[in-house]
Amino acid sequence: MKLFVTGGAGFIGSNYVRHVLGSSDDSVTVFDALTYAGNLDNLRGLDDDPRFAFVKGDITDRDAVTAAMKGHDAVLHFAAESHVDRSIASPDEFVHTNCDGTNVMCDVARTIGVERFLQVSTDEVYGSIEDGSFSETDALGPRSPYSASKAAADLIALSYHVTYDVPVLVTRSSNNFGPYQFPEKLIPLFVTNLLEGKKVPLYGDGLNVRDWCYVEDNCAGVDLVLRKGTVGEIYNVGGGNELTNRVITDTILEILGHDDSMIEYVEDRLGHDRRYSITTDRVRALGWSPQHDFREAIGATVAWYRDNAWWWEPLKQRGS
Repeated sequence: MKLFVTGGAGFIGSNYVRHVLGSSDDSVTVFDALTYAGNLDNLRGLDDDPRFAFVKGDITDRDAVTAAMKGHDAVLHFAAESHVDRSIASPDEFVHTNCDGTNVMCDVARTIGVERFLQVSTDEVYGSIEDGSFSETDALGPRSPYSASKAAADLIALSYHVTYDVPVLVTRSSNNFGPYQFPEKLIPLFVTNLLEGKKVPLYGDGLNVRDWCYVEDNCAGVDLVLRKGTVGEIYNVGGGNELTNRVITDTILEILGHDDSMIEYVEDRLGHDRRYSITTDRVRALGWSPQHDFREAIGATVAWYRDNAWWWEPLKQRGS
């Protein structure tokens, strides 16, 4: 297949591109606007692969999307504004990119007639849950401009399936971690801060719970849904590692040889959801399961950032 991957220069998108090129004979075109989290260094080393191509473009630009998408069999729509704190400070660009951009993507895919359109989403669309876990059929309850814009994008994509019979599928992933994650997110921020001798800023009491999924496991799940999922369905993809932010922090401190004196508690962010939890029965029924132990995966992640300061140091300097 010829795959059209939006946001393929971002964290999960670039890992997915590497996964596909390493596990199939498919060709991949990355379409990315290279905003703050899009980085050509995430794709370093792929230029020599004849199955790889890159096009710089904005998903809200209908003409650019149309020109670039033609000739492709399937679309994987990773591109999104994706940081909760940024969405609180600047909600307009989140609604524009995530909602308007998804509408353009779906409409162009409808016109071209692609075989599959995979909308890549997040478990944050369900909102917070005190007990139990959300399934794909549960109501959405987003609580930030980011998660609300992603929930709306999911509904836009699914509406194209119902209304126009566009072959849409949706994945909703839990918190990903691994190489090439922009160093404003919790794990890469804390790891790189400690490597620089700085303290780590922990929100509130540190007891917010997230399910952590190693990015390689998520990419395998996304790819399986693309190839074997039922059109019109939603698939949750989670690692089964529900841990508090404090446990994540303590794990990173231990790996890097620090104690809790390196923790700086900071004021909690607005609307900070307490706990995310999702069921993954539907994607497991396709034959997927996480292949990476959490402790080994986070150890490998810390090692990657330790060994690749060339990648993250310029990004942190640019944001400081």
